[in-house]
Amino acid sequence: MGKKMTGSQALLESMLAEGVETIFGYPGGQIMPVYDALYDYQGRLRHILVRHEQGAVHAAQGYAREKGVPGVCMVTSGPGATNVVTGIVDAMMDSTPLVVIAGQVGNAMLGTDAFQEADFLGITLPVTKWSCQVKSPDDIAATIARAFFIANSGRPGPVVVVLTRDAQVGMTEFEYKKCEFINTYQPHPVASDNKIALAAQMIAEARYPFVVYGQGIIISHAEKELEEFLAKTNIPAGSTLLGLSALPSNCPQYTGMLGMHGNVAPNALTQKCDLLISIGMRFDDRVTGKVSEYASQAKKIHIDIDPVEINKIIPVDLGIVSDAKDALVKLIPLVSRKADNGWEQDVKECYDVEYEKVIKPEAERGEGTINMGEVVAKVAEVSGGKAVVVTDVGQNQMIGARYSRFVQSRSFLSSGGLGTMGFGIPAAIGAKVAAPERPVCLFLGDGGIQMTIEEFGVIMQERLGVKVILMNNNWLGNVRQWQQLFWQERYSCTRMINPDFNAIAEAYGIKNRIVETREELDEAVREMLSNDDAYLLNVHVTEEGMVFPMIPPGKSVDEIMLNTEEWYKNGNN
Repeated sequence: MGKKMTGSQALLESMLAEGVETIFGYPGGQIMPVYDALYDYQGRLRHILVRHEQGAVHAAQGYAREKGVPGVCMVTSGPGATNVVTGIVDAMMDSTPLVVIAGQVGNAMLGTDAFQEADFLGITLPVTKWSCQVKSPDDIAATIARAFFIANSGRPGPVVVVLTRDAQVGMTEFEYKKCEFINTYQPHPVASDNKIALAAQMIAEARYPFVVYGQGIIISHAEKELEEFLAKTNIPAGSTLLGLSALPSNCPQYTGMLGMHGNVAPNALTQKCDLLISIGMRFDDRVTGKVSEYASQAKKIHIDIDPVEINKIIPVDLGIVSDAKDALVKLIPLVSRKADNGWEQDVKECYDVEYEKVIKPEAERGEGTINMGEVVAKVAEVSGGKAVVVTDVGQNQMIGARYSRFVQSRSFLSSGGLGTMGFGIPAAIGAKVAAPERPVCLFLGDGGIQMTIEEFGVIMQERLGVKVILMNNNWLGNVRQWQQLFWQERYSCTRMINPDFNAIAEAYGIKNRIVETREELDEAVREMLSNDDAYLLNVHVTEEGMVFPMIPPGKSVDEIMLNTEEWYKNGNN
């Protein structure tokens, strides 16, 4: 017989049994019984009070991505629950493990349109790995065990548990048993030995192989295995946006970031290779460009834990359904070093072109207003590449990805598939809570900062030393760039009149500084990073800054453009 307690207590005891340390949440009427119980768990469970429920779910995402465990957030019914839907969808697209607890009206009130009732179960079923509604306290322990198992196994993702008021206040005898198996769910597919052998044979026969990898490497903790595989074979590799930091930036085989705003070399190698080996990535459209012309010359191997991703977008010659680490562990003994094929020279030539036409004018000292690339490059230089880099979404995201440098994994957090503006501040909060010993540097724009700026209150209350680098250009920069290039310079609704961001930071007790000239930048960045407290660096960057290279939408990877002059020279206007 277990110990008798309320359903609310059973929920919190279940959290402790799963190793939960931190909950991000916001109280309300239909989750009040749990919050009342939480009063007695101070010192055992840390609750971080966000200022908006969207902040709770994004903070839980940042925590999960940095710590490698499920993030937990807790909200009330109705609007409290619906406010986390964006983050749930974001987590689903980016394979982030979350357990979202939502309150609900009492059993007798279900379906009556009671105050703050919404069918949160129905709302979230299409956008989660699993959603359920618990009406009895007796079901809480088993449901939470199942929720954590589903969220963090196989391809991770968000799980929603809706607790009616009856489930929270009723009594139950608590016994907890971790879930380790579900009959209808097979999260750990085993790579076929025959397919692994065939992959090794295809690699041996290839003249010019190339590896593209994604966040699956980080999720499966396969960073060392990937580095060993590349070193042994001397095959070059390129990263997706969310795969950044899986390899250190100075890895000899690392060629840069793939995709729309990626580096020239990995995009060029994609179109030249005769064997494309993709590991833990899903061929997102921002990577492939025009699908029919993506690496059409190459044979393809695709290793992914989710069978749905195999042949979903890019047809492949060999699909291996497997955890990335398991597949690499099996593959490494079967491969050997390939003869030099000149890829190093190809990469150098691509880099030299990109350096002259893109990197040098963007990221090095020049004339006039500060460029976004200069800001990110300076933070990378001063931090030694040791910071956890978090970005919001937009130009700041792509520039942050392009010019940051990394020396260890789990050092780049961003909203990938959904592209959620407002992700940055709460995700940085979650990352800092997960890794308090690491510097956390958040890059965002003047659009995204205003979507979740209320979460400065969490930074203040929890005394979190997040470094916020605002690249302030008075525009919705990414949309403005597209309007300039693809919409005949019709700048509709993208100009911004902004508040005094430093005054806002001051009101929240956050140290701050404005940087308007290039001569101030180095000293300002060093001051920010040498300070243990939270800091807002408001850098006034050029208003018409652009992110290049760029593969125009609908174009192939071969049609990458390096600057605005190229675009107009080719007859575009």
